[in-house]
Amino acid sequence: MNYLDLKQLEAFQALAESKSFTQAAKRLHLTQSAISHSIRSLESHLDCKLFHRMGKKTHLTHSGEVLLANLPPVFQSLSQARKAVEELANWGCGRIRIGASATVCQYILPGVLREFKECFPEADLAIHPGDTPDSLEALLENRVDLALTMPPSEKLAIDFRPIYSDDLRLVVAPNHPLARKNKIQNRDLRDETFIFYQKRSHTFDLVRDHFHQEGWELGKTMELGNMQAIKDFVRIGLGISFLPPWMLKPESHTASLVALSLGSRKVLRPWGISTLRGKKLTLMEDTFCGLCQSQYKDLPDWDDLSPSIMAS
Repeated sequence: MNYLDLKQLEAFQALAESKSFTQAAKRLHLTQSAISHSIRSLESHLDCKLFHRMGKKTHLTHSGEVLLANLPPVFQSLSQARKAVEELANWGCGRIRIGASATVCQYILPGVLREFKECFPEADLAIHPGDTPDSLEALLENRVDLALTMPPSEKLAIDFRPIYSDDLRLVVAPNHPLARKNKIQNRDLRDETFIFYQKRSHTFDLVRDHFHQEGWELGKTMELGNMQAIKDFVRIGLGISFLPPWMLKPESHTASLVALSLGSRKVLRPWGISTLRGKKLTLMEDTFCGLCQSQYKDLPDWDDLSPSIMAS
């Protein structure tokens, strides 16, 4: 079966409606000779004449009228498809899907998304909550376009754009014995329960590596899967945890938690934007990355918090 060529049919429709080779060529952004060639090829394929040519004007033959009458259902769908694709090139009309953890969604994204929507009010924006492993998996499966994550494994085909590093510190309740110590030794931590979001997290790996570098042993651990619950458990003395300063801003003026430095090295946790390796970012995606970077720069560090949250 020989199918009709869509470009030839498109030229036919443009010429039938405009009745002018010049106007049909302008409509399709082609030359008049290209329109003529398409019509001749279509007439040859159908073995019939489709137009009467009278000077610069054309009129449909009976065969041409029959063909035109059967085109609208097909070309209406094609026209709608083309329009939908062309609209993506308009300012702020594209799609952007973001992967981010629940913590990032709570503390980071509100400010970013407020500014983003001001820049691109017509953008089709979707947020897919998930921790770093889940967000990276969604990225590789093309379910998200960008992901706010910690560094991925080198084995993954992902580019990582670093934008910020957390300075994690040990956080305890104000009445905890550790809050009164000037220097903490490993023996002070042996009976403590360390509370983590999850043990397969990058944060857990950082803390474990920190203990190893200090020559210490990490004792008992607990997983909660909720950052607010972690703070609540620490506040009532059910464990201790490692947290960044921006998560403790609400507690800064209530003295309900105390942050301690631990060992001679900082526990730095990098954050960044992950994308598929080699992907060229759209204007919207690049703008989103820039807004994230600005938002992270505005996050409070330990010097910005009330002295009441720091151990004396």
